[in-house]
Amino acid sequence: MRTFLDDLNPEQRLAAETTDGPVLILAGAGTGKTRAITYRMAHLLAQGASPDAILAVTFTNKAAEQMQERLGNLQRQAGLLPAAPWISTFHSLCARLLRREAPSAGLPRDFSIFDDDDQIAAVKLILSRLALTEEKISPRAILSKISYAKNHGQTAQQLAAEAIAEDGRRVARVFEAYEKVLAQSHALDFDDLLLRAARLLRDAADVRRRWQARFRYIHVDEYQDTNRVQYDLLRLLTGPEENVCVVGDEDQAIYRWRGADVGILLRFSQDFPAARVIRLERNYRSTQKILDAAGAVVANNSQRLGKTLTSEQGSGKNLRFYEARDPQSEAEFVAGEVSKILVDDSSQTCAVEYRTNAQSRAFEEVFRRLGVRYRLVGGFSFYDRAEVKDALAYVRLTMHPEDDIALLRVLNVPPRGIGKTTVDALREATRKDGLPMWQAIEQFVASAAAGRAVAPLRAFQEMIRELQASLEKNSPAEFLHGLLDRTGYLDMLRERNTPEDVSRMENLEELVRAVAESTDAGETFTDFLDHAALVSDADSADEKPGVTLITLHSTKGLEFDHVYLTGLEEGICPHSLSATDENGVEEERRLVYVGMTRARASLTLTRAVYRRIFGDEQRLRASLPSRFLAEIPGDLMDTVRGSLAEFGESRRYDPDPEYSYSPEDFMRRVRGGPARPAGQPRPGRGSGDFERPARQRDTFGRSGKGENPLLGRKVRHPSFGVGTIVAVEGDEEDRRLSVTFPGRGTKKFIERYAQLEPA
Repeated sequence: MRTFLDDLNPEQRLAAETTDGPVLILAGAGTGKTRAITYRMAHLLAQGASPDAILAVTFTNKAAEQMQERLGNLQRQAGLLPAAPWISTFHSLCARLLRREAPSAGLPRDFSIFDDDDQIAAVKLILSRLALTEEKISPRAILSKISYAKNHGQTAQQLAAEAIAEDGRRVARVFEAYEKVLAQSHALDFDDLLLRAARLLRDAADVRRRWQARFRYIHVDEYQDTNRVQYDLLRLLTGPEENVCVVGDEDQAIYRWRGADVGILLRFSQDFPAARVIRLERNYRSTQKILDAAGAVVANNSQRLGKTLTSEQGSGKNLRFYEARDPQSEAEFVAGEVSKILVDDSSQTCAVEYRTNAQSRAFEEVFRRLGVRYRLVGGFSFYDRAEVKDALAYVRLTMHPEDDIALLRVLNVPPRGIGKTTVDALREATRKDGLPMWQAIEQFVASAAAGRAVAPLRAFQEMIRELQASLEKNSPAEFLHGLLDRTGYLDMLRERNTPEDVSRMENLEELVRAVAESTDAGETFTDFLDHAALVSDADSADEKPGVTLITLHSTKGLEFDHVYLTGLEEGICPHSLSATDENGVEEERRLVYVGMTRARASLTLTRAVYRRIFGDEQRLRASLPSRFLAEIPGDLMDTVRGSLAEFGESRRYDPDPEYSYSPEDFMRRVRGGPARPAGQPRPGRGSGDFERPARQRDTFGRSGKGENPLLGRKVRHPSFGVGTIVAVEGDEEDRRLSVTFPGRGTKKFIERYAQLEPA
C-alpha cells in the first residue's frame, strides 16, 4: 500500500523513518532538507506520537510558519488528523518556557520583552541619568557590547574589573544600570530569553526533567547557524533517549559574524556518539556542472564533513567568465545579458549577486539608464540608504545653509550634544520670526542666555563654514571625502564597528567614487545631486521584475534560473576584513558556494580590473582576481567574448595608465595584439556608433587647423535627450564636448564617459 513516504527519495525516506536516537541530516544545497524534516514529523504523528512531544526549532518566524504550513498540507494530503507540534524560533520557545516556569525562574508570569527600540530607549535613558552624552558613546554600540558580554557569561562587575580604558569602564556602568532598568520594568531582552531559559534548565533539575519528558522528539533546522547558547539549550532539553534530529550543511554556514559556530555541527557525532549521519546529496535545483564547480571551490575548506552532490537536472552548460575593465563595464555586460534572456523569455528569473551592498550602485545606475527592471533585496536602493542621505544632506547644507530639512537631518548626526530641548527652541524661533534655522542658530549662539547649549551649536557653525571653504578649494570627490572625516561620520561608524556599520562605511566610500565618476563625465556637483535626488524606487518598480539585485548573504534559501556572481576580486570576495584570517577565508568561500548553488540553469562569474581608491578618487586601483576563481576547474568554465582576460589568466595590471584607452585598444594592449591602423577612427565608449574623426596632422605631426567636424552635430544623451555639440576641447581620450540641450542648458562631458550617440 502506497504511503506519503513514497514521495521521498531513498535518503530522504531514511531520514524520515529514523526516529530513534540522535540523527544528523547532512543536507547539501537544493537537496530537500525542509521536505525531509517535515515528512519526519508527519511520520512521527502517523506512528502515534503526541503533537506535544514533538519540537521543531528554527531561526526565523517565517521559516517556522512555512514549516507549520507544509506540515498541515502534508497531513491533509495523507488523510492524517490535523495536529500541531511545537514549531517555533529559539526565542519564542524560551519565552513560552519561561512564562510557564516563571516562579522557578524568579520571574513574574507577565514579564515584558524589550525589543530593539525598547533597548535603545533604555540605554538613552541611562546615558542621561549618568550625564553621558551620546557623542561620547553610541547607544547601539553599547548594546552590542552588552550583548557580547551576556553571551560570554560576563557580568557588569567583571567587565569593569577587566576594563583597561575609560570607554570600557563607561560601558560597564551603563551595563549595570541597564540590568537594573530591566529588573525594575519586569522585563527581559532577547539575549535574556535564551540565557535565562538555559540557566533555569541547568539549575533546576525537576524543571529540566519535566521538559525533557515532554519533548521526546527534538528537531533543529539550519543547525550550522547555531550559537553556543542555543546549543546549550538543545543539550539541556534532550532527554536520556537522545531522540534529537538536526538538519544542516556546514558548507552553508555564513553567519559567523552573528555568533554562529559551524564547529557545533562538525562536533555532533562527538557530542552524540550513537549518532547516525544521513547525507542528502541528490540536488533538484542546479545542473551538474554548476554543482561540480561549486563543490570544487568549497572542497578547499578544512572545516567540513564533506558531501558530493548529484544533479537531477542533467549536465547543463559550462559556467562563463567575464573580466570587465571597471564596475560600469561589468554592470553594462550583465545588463546586456539579462536583457537578452528576458526578451527571449520573460518568465525567466535572473539574479545579480555581490559581496557588499555598496556594489549595487553601479548596477542600479546602469539598469535604470538602460531600462532594465529590477528589484533590490537585502538593503535599500543605494541613494535611499540613511548614510548616503546623511552625507548628501551635509553637502546640501554646505551649499545652502538655509536648507532647514538638510540641517535638521544632520544637526546631531553624529551625536554632538545638541539635544531635543535645543532643537525645539530653534524650531520655535523659526516659527515665531520666520527665519531659516541657520539664522536662528546664529541668534541663539549670540544670545548670552543660551547657556550650555551654545558650545555644540557654535562648533556646528564653525564646521559648516570650514566645509564651505573646502568646497571652493577642492574637487567634489575630495570635498566629500574630507566632509566625512570633518563631520566625524566615519569615526562614528568605525567606533561602533558592527557588520552593519562596516557596510555603511563601504556605501559612503562608494558614494565618493560615484561623485568622482560624475566629475570625470563632465557633470557638476549640482548635476550629481540632481541625479541622486531624482532617482527613485518607482523607476525600477515592476510587479514581476525579472532581475534581482542581492547580496550573497541574502541569497540563502533562494534560487534563480540565471545567476551572475560579480565582483570576484581580492579585497571584495574574499572581503579585505577576512582575507588574512583562515577561518574568515573559509566563511567567504562558503559564501561563494551559497551564491553559486542558487543557480538553476546558468552561472556567470565576473570581475572588474579597475576600481577607484577611496581617499584618492582620481586613481584607479588594479585588482587581483579572487583566489576562488582559481579553485574552479578550467574545463567547467568558458570565457565570454569581449572579456579582457581568458579564464585562468592571472595577469597583473598596472595601477591605471592603460585605463584611458578605449575598450578595444585596451584589450589589444593587454593581450599584445596588433595596434589600431593609423588614421582609423576609434569607436567611442559603449556601442561604438558615435565615432571620432581621424586626427588631421601636418608633416611635423601637429594637429591641423580648421573647424572641428564635430561642431554642430546632433547627439543623444540618455538623461538629457537630443542636443547640439557647440564646443570641443582637447584631443583623443582627453576630449571634452560642450552640448546644448533645449530647456536643459549646456552640459560639458568627457567624451569617453558621455554615453553620447548620433541623433
